[in-house]
Amino acid sequence: MKTTVKRQRDLHFGKGVHPSALVKSLEPFHETDFGAAYLCDSERVLADMPDRSANLIFTSPPYALHFKKAYGNVEKHEYIEWFLRFAKQFKRVLTDDGSFVLNIGGSYNKGSPTRSVYHFKLLVALVEEVGFHLAQEAFWYNPAKMPMPAEWVTVRRVRIKDSVEYLWWFSKTPHPKANNRNVLRPYSADMIRLNKRGVLETVRPSGHNITSRFTDISSGGSIPPNVIDDSDAESMLRLGNNSANDYYTKCCKRDGVKIHPARFPAALPEFFIKLLTDKGDLVYDPFAGSNTCGAVAERLGRRWLASENVEEYLIGSRYRFDEAAMVNGNGKSSVLVSESK
Repeated sequence: MKTTVKRQRDLHFGKGVHPSALVKSLEPFHETDFGAAYLCDSERVLADMPDRSANLIFTSPPYALHFKKAYGNVEKHEYIEWFLRFAKQFKRVLTDDGSFVLNIGGSYNKGSPTRSVYHFKLLVALVEEVGFHLAQEAFWYNPAKMPMPAEWVTVRRVRIKDSVEYLWWFSKTPHPKANNRNVLRPYSADMIRLNKRGVLETVRPSGHNITSRFTDISSGGSIPPNVIDDSDAESMLRLGNNSANDYYTKCCKRDGVKIHPARFPAALPEFFIKLLTDKGDLVYDPFAGSNTCGAVAERLGRRWLASENVEEYLIGSRYRFDEAAMVNGNGKSSVLVSESK
């Protein structure tokens, strides 16, 4: 099924032209007022994108696992060379103050209760070969992860459940655009009580001077740590990725559309889009899957691009924009569809 969409290449809003104007040689699979999704390998989209045109690349590519997944993945011994092809283009299309956030999971070595270090090798290559700066490491606590590999975790009981994935924040310069005021957490009840009571100024054994400014809650919230968990999610955005009852999943089941098997929660891109971009900025997900990132960017008033080479995943991704419209209260999809085949 292919969707023919109304072209709006001259549509201006926010900080620039419609994102589809940046990818002139390809027709979007579908588009909205804020973005466009392409049914193709991301290298084709990247080849069209001008230098310094994206403010944030946020993505979760197929991991290098020793068993094949439904969404496709590259063998570990090939993974770094495969990924660096894309990474060099990521660096080119990012603005000078832009960021690239990579969600990647670890893996066990085949037939052994030992961990692979492929992702750490990739981290080093992205810094030393491509030239990215590692701005900061963050971690996604995912309580829904299965206890795998079953042989070591649930059968022999010699390993524990892995519930964390990496979020590596890279930048072109040591000083990318970022503002942690945009992701402040509500103060805890203990912090509010401490502020009311006052704090005894002291010097800790570490040498840190504790003064009243440590309990000043006038800044609007506490600075979040680099572990992304449910306290960073709105009530509608849980951090597990196995929901069987969300709007996207229900619509896919209703219409017989294949559900993407490795979805990340909307709270992940939301956190980094708020931290690293402003309204009107351009966010690109080169391995979009069901395009959670694009839908979040749209809801937050950012322009977006997405590429995915599995058609069924992009068909299902339309439901995310129906969901966004429902959340925004207008009950209408923002996807501009004029004809379906």
